[in-house]
Amino acid sequence: MRLLRGLGRRRLTLRTRVAVLSTLGVALAVVVVSLAGWWLMRARMYENLDRQLRADTAEAARAATPEEALRTLRSADQLPGSWSDDDLPTEIRRLLRLAGLPPPVVVRFLDGGGHVVSATAGAGWLGPVTSPAVRVAASGSGQDVDDAELGDETVYRVSTAPRPGGAVQVAGRVIGIEGTLDDLRVLLTWIGLAGAALAGVVGWGVARAGLGPVHRLTGAVEKVAETQDLDSSIPVAGRDEIARLATAVNHLLTALAASKAAQQQLVQDAGHELRTPLTSLRTNVELLTYAEQQLGSGKVLSAEDRARLLHDLGVQAEELTTLTTELVELAAENADPEPFGPLDLADVVHSAVIRARARWPQVVFAVSATPASLTGQPGGLSRVVLNLLDNAAKWSPPGGTVRVNLSTSDGHAELAVTDEGPGIDEPDRPKVFERFYRATAARSMPGSGLGLAIVAQIVTTHAGKVTADAAPHGGARLRVQLPADRDS
Repeated sequence: MRLLRGLGRRRLTLRTRVAVLSTLGVALAVVVVSLAGWWLMRARMYENLDRQLRADTAEAARAATPEEALRTLRSADQLPGSWSDDDLPTEIRRLLRLAGLPPPVVVRFLDGGGHVVSATAGAGWLGPVTSPAVRVAASGSGQDVDDAELGDETVYRVSTAPRPGGAVQVAGRVIGIEGTLDDLRVLLTWIGLAGAALAGVVGWGVARAGLGPVHRLTGAVEKVAETQDLDSSIPVAGRDEIARLATAVNHLLTALAASKAAQQQLVQDAGHELRTPLTSLRTNVELLTYAEQQLGSGKVLSAEDRARLLHDLGVQAEELTTLTTELVELAAENADPEPFGPLDLADVVHSAVIRARARWPQVVFAVSATPASLTGQPGGLSRVVLNLLDNAAKWSPPGGTVRVNLSTSDGHAELAVTDEGPGIDEPDRPKVFERFYRATAARSMPGSGLGLAIVAQIVTTHAGKVTADAAPHGGARLRVQLPADRDS
C-alpha cells in the first residue's frame, strides 16, 4: 500500500503506473507460485522420507542387533559434493574428523530408560536421544519422527518405534534432500527474476498498446480545447469502452455547441430587443434635457407634453425592466437548472393563481384542478403557470374570466389556460413560443415576447409539449402536457 501511495505521490504517467502495477502483479504471482512449489516439493520429499523411515523402523524392530537391522534396510544416495567444502559449520567439521562421513542409514537400540544400548556406525551424528524418543522407549507404545539437528544443520531424520525391552531408532540422511531443495530454491529465484523482468517488458507493451486509444482521444480533446471548435467530432472506432467514451465526448461537444449557439442567439436577440426601448428612452430624455436648456429663451415645454414624455419614460422603463427580468430568467434556466423532485401540479397551480389574482384584480380566475403527481422543478413549473396566467389576463377584457383546468389522463397531466381575448391567428400559433416573437396584433400591447418562450423552454426540459389553439367560446387556449407519475 505504501508503494502504491508513493507511486501516486510521484505523479507518474498512467502508462508508467499501469506498467509498474502489472509488473508488480506478475512478480508477486511468480513469487507466490515459486514459494508454493518449493514448499510443496519440500513437504512431499519429507513425507516420502518419513513414510520410508516408519516402514524401516517397523522392520528394524524385528532384528536382534542394529547391524542385522541395517542389513535389511535400503541404502540412500551419495553425499552431495558440497560436503567436501570448507564452508561447513564447525560442529559438522568436528564430527567429520571424529566419526567420518555420515552413512546413509543409522540404526540404534534404546533400553526402557531411553539409553543407547547398541548402534551402527555413524550414531554420533544423531546426537542425544530426544525426550519424545525416551517416552516411546519407556511406554513401549507410540512412534516419533523428528530431526537430528547439529547447530543450524539437519543431517538426519530419525524415526523411533517401540521394541521388546525399549525402542529402535532408524535415521535416514536428509543431506541430499536439503541439497536438492537448495538447488530448487536457486532455480526458482532465477526464474522469478526472469519472470519479473519479462513481466515488466510485457506490462510496458500492454500499457502502451492498451492506452494508445486513450492517448489519441486525449490529443483530440486537447485539440478541441485549443481551437474552441465545438462543431468538430472525435473519430469513434470499435465498440469498446474507449469508443463509448469518445461517443460521450462527442455528445458533450454537441451539447456545448448547442448551448453556445443558444447563448449567442440569446445575446443577439436581447441586443436587438433592448435597442428599441433604450433608443426611445434616450430620445425622451434628450427632449426633456433640451426643454430644460431652453427655459431661458422662453421656449417652455407645455405641461401636457411634459406629462406625456414622463409617462412614456415610465412605460419604457417598465418594459425595459420586464424584458431584463425575463432575459435573466431565461439565462438562469439554461445556466443553473433547478433540481427535479416529486410534486403535485395542482398545488403549483393554486399557488400561481393566488399570485395572479393579486397582480390582475380586474380579471376573474376560475380554477378546476385535480391532483396530478409528477417529477419536476417546482420553481420552473410555477413560472410556467404564472406566465400562462399573465398572458391570458393581459389579453382578457376587464371583468373577463380566465379559466384554468388541470386534468390527468393516459399517464399525462394537462393544464389548459383559456382567456376571453381576441385569440391568436392561426398562422401565428406555431410561432408564439419563439423568443421575442410578437404577432402583429400584439405589438401595440406591453410585453417582451419572452414569456411564452420561457414556458416552452421549461416544458421541453420536462419532456412535455405546449400548444396554442382557439378556445371553444372565443379567445385563446394554451395547453401544456407533462408526463405524470403512474399512480396519479
